[in-house]
Amino acid sequence: MAEGTIKRLTDKGFGFIDTGTSQDMFFHMSSLEGVTYDELQEGQRVSYTEGSGPKGPRAENVRPV
Repeated sequence: MAEGTIKRLTDKGFGFIDTGTSQDMFFHMSSLEGVTYDELQEGQRVSYTEGSGPKGPRAENVRPV
C-alpha cells in the first residue's frame, strides 16, 4: 500500500492526497476503511491502494496510518 498526506478535504465528501509526486490522488468518502470522513484532518497520514475511476486515478481502501 502506498502512503501519503491528506492535502485537502471538501464539504462534498471527497478530498485529495499528496502522494509526494507532482500529481495528487483523488479519494471519495466511500473509499474509507476504519474511519469516517468527519474524523479525517488535513495533514493526516493515510495509506491507500491506487485504483482507477471514471476521471482517472483515485485512491481506494484509504485508512489512517
